[in-house]
Amino acid sequence: MKKLLNILLILTSLIGYLEWGKDHHMFLFQMEYEIFFHTPDKDAMVHPAVLIPLLGQLILLFTVFQKTPSKALTFIGLISLSVLLLFLFFIGATSGNIKILLSTIPFIVTGIFVVRAHRNRKVS
Repeated sequence: MKKLLNILLILTSLIGYLEWGKDHHMFLFQMEYEIFFHTPDKDAMVHPAVLIPLLGQLILLFTVFQKTPSKALTFIGLISLSVLLLFLFFIGATSGNIKILLSTIPFIVTGIFVVRAHRNRKVS
């Protein structure tokens, strides 16, 4: 179950949506593709807004191949991705952009399920 949740975190992070200017808009998976394959300036890859969420995705991908997904690595990956996705949620909410706002909801819901799945419950 925890592996499935980590896969869902990765997938839901990729559908984050951005709009800027009048005619510019992309999903995060499109932006990652552009950065890796079409951007001549590789310095864009080391920008914290790009590097931190990307590392989070890679960490979560690593946990998918572990026999038992590491709780610490899962939370590190979740926090790394949350930096960007919660910022997008905030932008969508404050600007009234429903597309950006709704694109972050699946990630946030999945993140809540991940936290609940990893919470240690003490039995009295």
